[in-house]
Amino acid sequence: MSRSNAFVAASSFLLPSPNRRTLAFVFVGAFLCVLSYLLGIYTNYRPSLPPQLAPVARNPEDCHPLLLPSPSSSDGPLRFLPRHAAANLIPLASVDQPSPPVPFCAANFTHYCPCQDPDRERRFITVDLVHRERHCPGPDDRPPRCRVPRPPGYRAPLPWPASRDRAWFANVPSTKLSEAKKDQNWVRVEGNWLVFPGGGTSFIKGVKWYVAEMAKQVPLRSGEIRTVLDIGCGVASFGGHLLDYDILTMSVAPRDIHEAQVQFALERGLPAMLGVLSIHRLPYPSRSFDMAHCARCLVPWSGHDGLYLLEIDRVLRPGGYWVLSGPPINWKNMYKGWARKRKDLEAEQKALEDLAKQLCWKKVSEKGGIAVWRKPTNHLHCIKKSKILNSPPFCSGTDPDSAWYMKMELCISPLPSVEEIEQTAGGNILTWPERLNAAPPRIISKNIDGVIIEAFSHENKLWNERISYYEEYLSNLPRGKYRNIMDMNAGFGGFAAALSKYPVWVMNVIPVDGKNNTLGIVYERGLIGTYMDWCEAFSTYPRTYDLLHANGIFGMYMDKCEIIDILLEMDRILRPEGAVIIRDHVDVIVKAKQAADRLRWQSKIVHSENGPFHPEKLLIVDNSVAVDRNQASRR
Repeated sequence: MSRSNAFVAASSFLLPSPNRRTLAFVFVGAFLCVLSYLLGIYTNYRPSLPPQLAPVARNPEDCHPLLLPSPSSSDGPLRFLPRHAAANLIPLASVDQPSPPVPFCAANFTHYCPCQDPDRERRFITVDLVHRERHCPGPDDRPPRCRVPRPPGYRAPLPWPASRDRAWFANVPSTKLSEAKKDQNWVRVEGNWLVFPGGGTSFIKGVKWYVAEMAKQVPLRSGEIRTVLDIGCGVASFGGHLLDYDILTMSVAPRDIHEAQVQFALERGLPAMLGVLSIHRLPYPSRSFDMAHCARCLVPWSGHDGLYLLEIDRVLRPGGYWVLSGPPINWKNMYKGWARKRKDLEAEQKALEDLAKQLCWKKVSEKGGIAVWRKPTNHLHCIKKSKILNSPPFCSGTDPDSAWYMKMELCISPLPSVEEIEQTAGGNILTWPERLNAAPPRIISKNIDGVIIEAFSHENKLWNERISYYEEYLSNLPRGKYRNIMDMNAGFGGFAAALSKYPVWVMNVIPVDGKNNTLGIVYERGLIGTYMDWCEAFSTYPRTYDLLHANGIFGMYMDKCEIIDILLEMDRILRPEGAVIIRDHVDVIVKAKQAADRLRWQSKIVHSENGPFHPEKLLIVDNSVAVDRNQASRR
C-alpha cells in the first residue's frame, strides 16, 4: 500500500462519520445558544412609550455609568454609558465633588440685558442711535457669573389668549410707558394688572379700527401676507391684532426711554425683540417679510440718502408691501397736531416719494392717514430705469442674506435674475397655510449647497415624530402652557412647523456659526426668526420664553465658549416655570447636565426617540415641577 493510501485509510479510521443523532445534538445546541442571546436582548430592551422622569444616578464603581429612565416604567434603570465614550470624559472629581451652584445676581440685575445695557450704551455715540445697537460685554467687562433674579412678587403669566389683554404688573413693574402714553392708551396700570386697551400713537380709534382700515388697502385676509416686520412696535398691539388674520409679526423696538415696550410685548405672548435701525443691517435675510410697517416710528426715512428705506427694501420679498402712517403722511390735515411746519412736512413727503420711485416701488394708495407702496416682483424694469431715476447703484460683492453685524450700504440689494417680466424673482411663494409644508423656492432653486427637496421633506417628517415623543415628557406642550418658544438651532424650521397645530409661536434662530444659512427658507415657509451667535446674549429681556429647544447647540459651540455661559443665557431668558429640551451627543449631554445642576434646574437625561443604543440623548428640563412643589408646600 502506498503512503497516500495509508494516510487516507488512517484518517477514515480516526474521524467517525456523523450520524443523525450527532447532527441533532449539534442543531439543538446551536438553537439554545441563539435563543439565549435573543432572550438577553429582550430582557435588556423592551420598547414602549417613555416613562415619567426618574432620578439620575451614577455608579462610581462601573466607569461612572449614567442611569436613565428605562423605556418601560416597570424595569430598573438602564445603564447605557459604558457603550459610549462619555464615561472617560468625566473625571472622578466632577462626580465626587460637584461644582458649586451659580449664585443669583444682585437685585439691580432683574431686567438685565447684556447687549442692550443702559450703563454700557453711555460709552457710545448717540449719532444715528449707535448707542442703541448691540454692544455686548467683552471678556474684560463681563460681570461675574450669576443668575438673573426675578422681581419681587413675580407670578406665572396668564395663558394665551388672556395674556394678550393683561399681564401681572409685578412681572414688568414699569410705569414710564403708561405715564408717557397715558392719553394714547398703550398700556394702563390697574391695581395688580397691566391692561393693554389696544391704543397707539396712530391708532386714534384703536388698533382694531386701524387694521380694518389697512385691510381696505392691503390684502390681509387672502393668505398672501403672512410675515410682517413692525418697526417701532410699541407694546406690539398691531402685531397682536394681526394674529386674528393669521399673520405673524416680528415686532422690533430699541430699549429707549420707554424702557420696557418689548418686554411688555413678550409678556403678552407676542413675538418681539430688541432692535434698531442705526448703522447695521437688521438681523434678517433678504426677501424675508411679506409686509413692513411703521406707525409714527420716528425713523428718518428720507434722511441718510435713504439708507433705512434701502434696508426695508432688502428685507421685503418681491411684491411685498411697505405701509407707513404718521408724519409726513396726511400732513395737510395733521401738521398742526404734530406741531410741524407745512413746508417741512411737504418736503419730507416729496423726498420719500422720490426715494420710493428710485427703488421702483409702486404707490398703491394713500387713504385715511395710511400710505401703501409695493416692491416690484423683479428688477428687469428697474435696471433699465435706474439711470433715468437717479437710483442708488445695485449692491455687488456682498451677500444680501448676510446680516450679523453687517453694516448697511447705500445700494439696492439685487433680486435674483429672471427672464420674463411676469416672473417673480426667486420663485413664487404659495399663500398661507399651504406654504408651510411646500418646498420653499430657495430649496427648489438649489440656492444653498447640499440642500435638496428630499432633505426638506425628511426633516418635516422627522420633527413631527420628535414632537410626539417630546409630548411624553412635557405633557403641557399640547395644552397651551407654553406660548413663547425658541428653537436655538432651527434648520429648515421643522420644529416650529410641527408645533403649528398648537397655540404657540416660535422664534427660529439660525446660528451664524452653522454650516448653512437657512433663515431665508424659514421665512419662505411663513415662519419668523433671526440670526444669532450663542456666545453672546440674545436681544431680549429676562424671563421672556416659556420653552427653549437646543438641538446640537452645545456640540456646535463646544470649542468657542463654555457650556455654563450658554446655559446662563438660557436661564436669563427662560421663565422661572419654563422648560428646556437639549438634544445632542451623549458626551455633550453629560457635560450639559453637570452644568445644569449648578443652575438647580429640574433636569433629567433620557433616551431620544432613537432608543438606548443611539448616541444622541436628551436633557429634559421642566422647572414647573419645582414651582408646583413650592406652591404645594405653601398650601
